[in-house]
Amino acid sequence: MPGTPAVHEPITTSVSSDDPALAGAPRERRRGERRRQVLRALLLGNFHARRRRPRRADERGLAALDWHHPQWLATAILIVLLSSVDSLLTLALVEHGAYETNPLMRPLVEGASALPFTLVKVGLTGGGVVLLTLLARMRLFGQLTAGLLIYAVLAAYGILILYELGLLDRLSG
Repeated sequence: MPGTPAVHEPITTSVSSDDPALAGAPRERRRGERRRQVLRALLLGNFHARRRRPRRADERGLAALDWHHPQWLATAILIVLLSSVDSLLTLALVEHGAYETNPLMRPLVEGASALPFTLVKVGLTGGGVVLLTLLARMRLFGQLTAGLLIYAVLAAYGILILYELGLLDRLSG
């Protein structure tokens, strides 16, 4: 419509200089369109996080937070490392005569190269861990938080690694 400002144009307000509380107040607080400075937002947002908790009680979206506790990073790194160890142990077990029981991963394990299997396995695990980290404070299934699910995945990978080490010991010895 003619005469209406575009969405990206700053809105200016007039400030009355008669009010002593508003004297000297700037007419415009924004310095341009902040949504166009993606790289700056990513760099500064990592070091100066503003949303450590949702602002409203009913806010449950993924964008409600821009800072997550360091424990989730440590747990996520451990899960991805254990996933990498699991893929190496799986390949070692296959070389000793075992077979992959996961029907989706079996064609990748039996392929000519181990690289596709490792990339898919670690990639899928990493994607799942990122999603669970984003959902860490949300309630799943009523009372269970996604953060507890992250710890359960970590524990399951630990048990799996111990199981695979036992299998490898039996097959090689």
